Amino acid sequence: MLTLDPKELPIPKLHGYLLGAIGPRPIAFASTIDENGVNNLSPFSFFNVFSAAPPILIFSPARNGRTNTTKDTYNNVKNIPEVVINIVNMDILQQMSLSSSPFPSDVDEFVKAGLTPIASDTIKPMRVLEAPVQFECKVLEVKELGTEGGAGNLVICEVTKIHIHEDILAEDGTIDQKKINLVARMGGNWYCHANEASMFEITKPITTIGIGFDQLPEDIRTSSILSGNDLAQLAGVTEIPNETDVNEYKLLELSDLFLNLEDEPVKLEEALHKRAKELITNNDIEGAWMTLLSFND
Repeated sequence: MLTLDPKELPIPKLHGYLLGAIGPRPIAFASTIDENGVNNLSPFSFFNVFSAAPPILIFSPARNGRTNTTKDTYNNVKNIPEVVINIVNMDILQQMSLSSSPFPSDVDEFVKAGLTPIASDTIKPMRVLEAPVQFECKVLEVKELGTEGGAGNLVICEVTKIHIHEDILAEDGTIDQKKINLVARMGGNWYCHANEASMFEITKPITTIGIGFDQLPEDIRTSSILSGNDLAQLAGVTEIPNETDVNEYKLLELSDLFLNLEDEPVKLEEALHKRAKELITNNDIEGAWMTLLSFND
């Protein structure tokens, strides 16, 4: 394993390791305005949501790692503490990227990127009409983390108004994760597309308490076939199937396997673990449990 001390790394190399490992990162497409009324639009992937009550978003326009200069966005929110955080999806990905060019501070990136400015309701900066969601925000605080190149500047924002395009909503009024078509930042020049092919659901154990790894039988916990993810799904059940159910399942679903390998216990156990892995992949956790327990039944 490669072990590194951040203090001993050049900033560009440290930056690469941080961004290469921590991702995908959502993108804050931040719209600000300067004291002369010039719009500024720039994307930042040091960004996330940190509270719902109050609704708080934080992004960081870091100091330039090469020149140690500050971003126009940072300068603007220091003078006019307001920002629109527009959400980026595939429909505006290339325009967002174009806006990140190092244009002079008196250039309007809305114009350069071909995006449509639309007035906000509660603040001065303009919204990006094409963005699927737009958050109008008051800047509560700008926390500077350092004075050297690469140092972050945390812009702590409270959301004052939310605008959502109706075509990304589900029937129940929530944002449909398959319709919003989000993109996120990876390391280097890489991005990631959160489309239906790349997304999956995991039910959160909010109201249930799983048995945990420590309650897994040793032969299951030490399986050479089942992965940590497989075991975690087995350990997420609230109770282990009883002997009666296991016997019935064994007779109905596994009889051929036991007949074929009744004199080869090592191969039988391996086959059962492989069958269980397939069942876990198909989200049949109960079937996987009964398959595994049938070996010693």
